[in-house]
Amino acid sequence: MKSLCIKTNNSKILDYLLNELKHSEIEHICFSENQFKNYKNIIIHYLANDDYPYFFSKISNLLSFLIIDEFEDMLLKRTIDKNYFYFDALERNKILKNCYTILSDEYYEWFDKKFEALYQSIYSFISHHSVLILDGFINFRIQTYTSILDDIVSESVNNYIIEKEYLEFISLLKLYIHSQKNHSNIVHLIYTSSESILLDENKNIILNSENIFNAKYLSDISFSTNDYTLNSLLNLLPKKIYIHLIDNKIDEFINTLQLIFENRVSICLNCEICNLYRYHKKTLTKNKST
Repeated sequence: MKSLCIKTNNSKILDYLLNELKHSEIEHICFSENQFKNYKNIIIHYLANDDYPYFFSKISNLLSFLIIDEFEDMLLKRTIDKNYFYFDALERNKILKNCYTILSDEYYEWFDKKFEALYQSIYSFISHHSVLILDGFINFRIQTYTSILDDIVSESVNNYIIEKEYLEFISLLKLYIHSQKNHSNIVHLIYTSSESILLDENKNIILNSENIFNAKYLSDISFSTNDYTLNSLLNLLPKKIYIHLIDNKIDEFINTLQLIFENRVSICLNCEICNLYRYHKKTLTKNKST
């Protein structure tokens, strides 16, 4: 017979464990709850005289789910507060929310990594020890799992900094626009994911400003070839920008233009210019395929 004593004073965790054990399909076990001097204890007895790996595996599964379900949020907050204390409370909360987004966007990939790390740590421990003090185990025995959480927090912080810089970038450009006089009335932007073309109000092509020394902005944020388009628009400062979406798609660059130029921007999906360039694109595609 094998026995395992799990020690904790957290009533919520005790209820979780008792409920999971009660409804589990683990064979040949019995369990009880006892109060000793310093801890409340759940004692699990495996009544069979062999196949101990089966018992260790089932308990490792149960405790892995427990830590992810009940402790992960606390561990993420603790990591953020400890390593990124220089952010204020609101910023740390945004970083935590970014962690949740990262975990949900690639849920199965992250869950498998976390679960495997916990399972291996727990299995290794309980196969050699009959007493597991839950708080101590979480604080000192799951380094591989906490390292994964550290990576998630680090990615979240990077995303937050990029987002913050992006918003500051937008704000600076808006201030610049509102402080300058308009240099043109209307500009048409013919836009696809691979190409940007600017037309003046007479529908003549405007050459993009590619001189970086005349750039109206300095930022780590880049839209590749669309940087030149943005720089040209900031030099032209039109009263109105008509964006003709040839692919009918609003991407990050178009969203950025809307944020910067606000009510100066109008999106067009079906006009003479749209149809002309859409037809031109189809013709080019057809010629390439033949």
